[in-house]
Amino acid sequence: MRRYREFHRESIDRPEDFWRREAARIHWQTPFTEVLDRSNPPFARWFAGGRTNLCFNAVDRHLDTRAQQNALVYVSTETGIERRYTYADLHAEVNRMAAVMRSLGVQRGDRVLIYLPMIPEAVFAVLACARLGAIHSVVFGGFAAPSLAARIDDAKPTLLVSADAGARGGKVIDYTPLVDEAMARAEHAPPRVLLIDRQLAPERLNAPYLIDYEPLREQHYNAHVPCEWLESNEPSYVLYTSGTTGKPKGVQRDVGGYAVALAASMEYIFEGRAGDTMFTASDIGWVVGHSYIIYAPLLAGMTTVMYEGTPVRPDGGIWWRLVEQHRINLMFTAPTAIRVLKKQDPALLRSADLSSLRTLFLAGEPLDEPTAVWISDALGKPVVDNYWQTETGWPMLAIQRGVEALPQKVGSPGVPCYGYDLVLRNEHTGEPCAQGEKGVITLSYPLPPGCMQTVWGDDARFVKTYWESVPGQQVYSTFDWGVQDENGYVTILGRTDDVINVAGHRLGTREIEEAISSHAAVAEVAVVGVNDTVKGQAALAFVVLRDAGAAADPAAADKLAAALAATVDRQLGAIGRPARVHFVSMLPKTRSGKLLRRAIAALAEGRDPGDLPTIEDAAALQQIREAVEPTGKA
Repeated sequence: MRRYREFHRESIDRPEDFWRREAARIHWQTPFTEVLDRSNPPFARWFAGGRTNLCFNAVDRHLDTRAQQNALVYVSTETGIERRYTYADLHAEVNRMAAVMRSLGVQRGDRVLIYLPMIPEAVFAVLACARLGAIHSVVFGGFAAPSLAARIDDAKPTLLVSADAGARGGKVIDYTPLVDEAMARAEHAPPRVLLIDRQLAPERLNAPYLIDYEPLREQHYNAHVPCEWLESNEPSYVLYTSGTTGKPKGVQRDVGGYAVALAASMEYIFEGRAGDTMFTASDIGWVVGHSYIIYAPLLAGMTTVMYEGTPVRPDGGIWWRLVEQHRINLMFTAPTAIRVLKKQDPALLRSADLSSLRTLFLAGEPLDEPTAVWISDALGKPVVDNYWQTETGWPMLAIQRGVEALPQKVGSPGVPCYGYDLVLRNEHTGEPCAQGEKGVITLSYPLPPGCMQTVWGDDARFVKTYWESVPGQQVYSTFDWGVQDENGYVTILGRTDDVINVAGHRLGTREIEEAISSHAAVAEVAVVGVNDTVKGQAALAFVVLRDAGAAADPAAADKLAAALAATVDRQLGAIGRPARVHFVSMLPKTRSGKLLRRAIAALAEGRDPGDLPTIEDAAALQQIREAVEPTGKA
């Protein structure tokens, strides 16, 4: 039986031996000549000289053994549509999409920007790009036109794939005006936009660059497009991370390293097996969707469930009914979604047959103890937290149950995953921290397979941003604070740029959030730091209550705010007490569940919140504005 410590140690001390073994999980058209090319640090080239293809490994490779197994199950509670695609069906649809793209001029190395809702064609488009050797850049379907235009200009795509509309919470989101505005704004607009017509938009604009997908699909119905065999280190995709200002930052991923890393993660972290069914409740516009809706389950020969809708429509039992109906074995979502479901009628969970479910995985934000305890007790199944970033592509902290089922530690996502030489370092000296000492979470060179290669089109930015921020050390900075205990468990304390310096005392916003969240009245909370003329910074708390009416009148609100401040006093001391508590009914966050703290802080200080990940967050942001405006300032 494997033991975690020895397993992890081997991956750090002998990475070439470790990853050579793992590379056997995928098909190589041409064997690699070197497991790891370290000739140009901090860049690392994995499986150099090897040629492979992500689409072949995710689809074609399974046709001999599981052609009639479901590969993709699509469920939309927005439209009432459900579709099932076997591996044979998926292969045919991907070939049709690839043939259409090829007919529109897409070639190996070209970029294809995908701006789609959660529909099967989004999966087809991603895999078609991989098949052609094109570089896909998926932009979340809720991005506003200026953000879409900025990504167009950075990626310079040959083709944009979009739809007439998306749907969320029963509301239709018309995409074509957003595409039209982005195309008009962009300096490098592609000549064509391939449009998936869902017939949801009330009126479709007929710009000259719009091309309907369906007639071309019919034209290429029986097409077979051969896979382009790519050198392992050629780019597979570019995924942009959001920022408050400046040029979008495109995380560039390779082909071979990514395939190997995801295939290994399905066994060691997720305990997924060929024939299993996995439901990842995220969006393809985020890295979780790339890795664990599309690529990883298919690489492992599993069935992946793609869901369009919310966790509470038509009611709070929909996800649990999906588990029952589709015999889902593995489920992956964000703690935010579980906190939402916690407020629903518990009978909705109890009434579903969840016997097929083996494990619930949570990531995207820290998992608080009340939520962890509730869902674990409610399901009676293992609940596995994990921590990673767009930049890493797969978890860097987790309990790796496929290696050794170490005990969970509430509040910690786990221990460093194999391949990651993770060290907490002092922000001033760069030296490793002692056990229990707060430090910046860093990764030593080389990053394991599957992590970002560079920033798209800007190697210098990659080096400066990620590898030169820790004094005296060339190490990768996650820009997250953490603390590690004597058993190796790491607890995340928040972003380094979210640290509040109150009268010389440095406090992580997450620490204050945890204290406020422990109050029984609180459902969700976001704490941000704002400028203060006396203390340098002050903490503001934006709180969602379990009972929306609990703070309906000013007297009740003041009393509850005082109670929350007292709770912080008790847990962190008076220095951590928020200067003000604002009650709101929702918090702005991404589809994957991450709170938009920078946008909240910007609004609290009267600044432009900048590049926002979703247009559906407008109402939540407006609540933040209204909360802070009565005083003119926060």
